Amino acid sequence: MFGALAGFSVASLLTFGYLSWDWLEPGLQHPGAGDPHTGSSNPSKPHIIFILADDQGFHDVGYHGSEIHTPTLDRLAAQGVKLENYYIQPICSPSRSQLITGRYQIHTGLQHSIIRAGQPNCIPLTNVTLPQKLQEAGYSTHMIGKWHLGFYKKECLPTRKGFDTFFGSLTGSGDYYTHDICDGPKTCGYDLHKDENVAWEYRAHSYSTFLYTQKAVEILASHDQREPLFLYIAFQAVHTPLQVPHKYLGRYMSIDNIGRRRYAAMVTCLDEAVNNLTKALKAYGYYDNSVIIYSSDNGGQPLAGGSNWPLRGRKGTYWEGGIRGVGFVHSPLIKNKGSVSRGLMHITDWYPTLVTLAEGELEENLDLDGYDVWETISEGKPSPRTDILHNIDPLYTRVKTRSPRDGFGIWDTAIQAAIRVKDWKLLTGNPGFSDWIPPQTFPNFAGKWWNLERILWPKGKSVWLFNITADPYERVDLSQKYPEVVKRLLLRLVQYNKTAVPVKYPPKDPRSNPTLNGGAWVPWENGDGEENNIINNIADKSPCNVCNTKLRFKKPVWG
Repeated sequence: MFGALAGFSVASLLTFGYLSWDWLEPGLQHPGAGDPHTGSSNPSKPHIIFILADDQGFHDVGYHGSEIHTPTLDRLAAQGVKLENYYIQPICSPSRSQLITGRYQIHTGLQHSIIRAGQPNCIPLTNVTLPQKLQEAGYSTHMIGKWHLGFYKKECLPTRKGFDTFFGSLTGSGDYYTHDICDGPKTCGYDLHKDENVAWEYRAHSYSTFLYTQKAVEILASHDQREPLFLYIAFQAVHTPLQVPHKYLGRYMSIDNIGRRRYAAMVTCLDEAVNNLTKALKAYGYYDNSVIIYSSDNGGQPLAGGSNWPLRGRKGTYWEGGIRGVGFVHSPLIKNKGSVSRGLMHITDWYPTLVTLAEGELEENLDLDGYDVWETISEGKPSPRTDILHNIDPLYTRVKTRSPRDGFGIWDTAIQAAIRVKDWKLLTGNPGFSDWIPPQTFPNFAGKWWNLERILWPKGKSVWLFNITADPYERVDLSQKYPEVVKRLLLRLVQYNKTAVPVKYPPKDPRSNPTLNGGAWVPWENGDGEENNIINNIADKSPCNVCNTKLRFKKPVWG
């Protein structure tokens, strides 16, 4: 059933002790083959495998025309359902929070930026999470990888928010080998955890993509496959720093842009990790009753090797390049295999979709913003979703000069906001960097920055309108041509804003410094702190850009 793994799979996983020869050789039983819990029977509820890639651009998968080699992702997507009208959020924490809570940012207080390592902030403790609902439905729930939803007190940890086990990082980014991360000068620490303990034993030479794959395989090997499983794997890849074992670079030496070359190698390494996971699902008897979901968390960052071409914009913006996701569903249970879904979908939809698929209960008081889109995916039926609130961020830098007439007296268009209603998309305020960036635009990160396709708008412009169905690349602003459509969408923003909760964006807490906590990023508050103290405060200082820049292009520790 389980053939030999190719290339990276054998060489890398065996070298670092992730797999044994006994497990790989076709003539030998894999672990658990003789166990009484391993059999041919499947649970009625499907196993759910959710794979989240970090910072993968829209263009950075083979089936979107990329030069990056992703045979596994291409095959799984071709045999499943490609989601080609699927939206995520423009940065890390917002996408993850909406996946886990099924609610828009305006309903969790996370409208602004990300949750930074030193901030006393996390997803609301009162929210019932997706893994908690799956636990109620009888699932064993496990998380591997990047949490990035806050950890200032233990109640915020993955194991307190619905996961039976956790192995991974609590912060947003760090060294792939040493697992260190800096959040400012003299504010560096170790960030790899097993459940609620620091996993110091993995500090040396444990490349995170390999390590997370190993841990996922271990869960599959030990779990009783007759019991439903939810496995959430949030890879660190392909977020900066751009680190990858040297062997992956050979295929991409023709790419002049060093950042793009390393990034491409990291994507290919991630692709092979997904290949290993898929083979393990088959080897341990899960595959025939499984649903595999693959999603990116936000758009790619061209300055760090990513590409969203031909979409406009990049990570951190509300242009399509920042929020249009790479996504597909692969499952033997899908009725409409080998298809492309163009039904409107959003990352909040996974919560109700997966709980319903798991035969769980969705109480009305959950106040979810997502929709059950399983029939849209599996059978090709129309999506129940007709609009998406991309976000309303009252703390983002406002447009300084504008005409009050732009908002028709309905909405302050200085505020950063974005909304999609059917074919129409409206942006107000400052949507972020707006160029179209072909791959390899920045070979040396200097001298060619301005050789881009740019659109300059009048100073103070604060409203844009696009027909995204007809113009997915956002080239033709229709705000002046269709003022009535602008008014209608501004009114929708007003309606949504009435339901918003106050923004939570507290200043950095000096008690978070790892030097005060044994050298690691760990919860630092004992639970006596009042959440009301962190409402509507602005962070005192951004993370150390020098630290992050050094990490971004750090060379591999070994190769």
